Amino acid sequence: MVTYQEKQLKDVSKQFQIYGQILHAETCKIGHINETYTATYDQGGARVRYIHQKINKHVFRNPPAVMRNLIRVTNHLRHKLETEGATEITRRCLTLIPTRDGQPWYQDATGDFWRTFVFIEGLETFEAVQTTAQAFEAGRAFGEFQRLLVDLPGGRLHETIPNFHHTPKRFEAFEKALKEDRLNRAAQAKAEIAWATRHQHLAQVLLDAHAKGHIPERVTHNDTKFNNVMLDTATGKACCVVDLDTVMPGFALYDFGDMVRTTTSPTVEDELDLRKVGLRLPMFEALARGYLTAAAQFLKPAERDYIVFSGKLITFTIGLRFLTDFLNGDVYFRVHRPGHNLDRCRTQFRLIESITEQEDVMEKLVQSLARDSQAAASPAKKKVARPAAKRVVRAAPAQAKGKALPAKAARRR
Repeated sequence: MVTYQEKQLKDVSKQFQIYGQILHAETCKIGHINETYTATYDQGGARVRYIHQKINKHVFRNPPAVMRNLIRVTNHLRHKLETEGATEITRRCLTLIPTRDGQPWYQDATGDFWRTFVFIEGLETFEAVQTTAQAFEAGRAFGEFQRLLVDLPGGRLHETIPNFHHTPKRFEAFEKALKEDRLNRAAQAKAEIAWATRHQHLAQVLLDAHAKGHIPERVTHNDTKFNNVMLDTATGKACCVVDLDTVMPGFALYDFGDMVRTTTSPTVEDELDLRKVGLRLPMFEALARGYLTAAAQFLKPAERDYIVFSGKLITFTIGLRFLTDFLNGDVYFRVHRPGHNLDRCRTQFRLIESITEQEDVMEKLVQSLARDSQAAASPAKKKVARPAAKRVVRAAPAQAKGKALPAKAARRR
């Protein structure tokens, strides 16, 4: 838990274009990487809240590049929303507050980087999906996020965490940890090591499809946990996608796959009873329906073909990371008990098995949803009804030389 340092935050608050007196602040549970505070100010007698956040330099080694990405993305999101006539734009997109000298971030005397956002009122987040309606909103929110960024100008975004979802490199790291086995833990994970080795073929599938030109690189969020979607407290509708530090080049399927991993199983990530772990088909259907509602209009056919597979791939990737960290001595993920990372690995691999067991049904479902979404996004032009053409029979003219002239049928319009 981050300890709130009142003097430090008061000094930081003075650096930004906030015209009022800071009254108090508290640590804010938004993500687990950056140091985040909700601060309340008195502005002309009104209470106004802002978010102050210190970027984690150990995870994000180049904070200025992270901020340049964020500025480009939020500016484009706002522009697209305005162009499309959206309302409540400041509730649908993060608003960055500049420093007193007009900079997007403040670097303090210790070298730490700080930024400030407008606090969005009337929204809430949840750690886990509770209903199919929420799963639909999560899918729709991230699909809409991708759709709005399809035409982001200005070249390729910076990779804030290089090779974040690069499964072959994750597998190489696993093999290295297994070979070294510095803590003699491989014996405890024989079954999981064998399982991972048997499924190595999953690692290269999307990268091969990209190399062949079947699926494109896109601007993606890359951390599509449900708690990164803010829902309206009154309506339950998704309003704003947050935690944009990992927005960078990737495959659209990475985002959907991580949604499958984090929203479709009813258990926590470190569930000990693997009988409880499994993909809930209604949750998957709601998630896919919401996602395709927004994404069907820009996804290529090959991307749609890999939607079900993406859930297996990202779950395999994170399972590998848990297994690798277990072999290395739990140096990356925080653990709370012996074998914690191995327990996490087991839930991931069991979820993949559950997806495989239901794969045929899921594929048919996605195909049906994709057709429905495409039809809704690009409805066929309705034909204008016209009155039926009438056959006009003209009166026969007077006979000439004893012969009747044939009547001509009227032409159809």
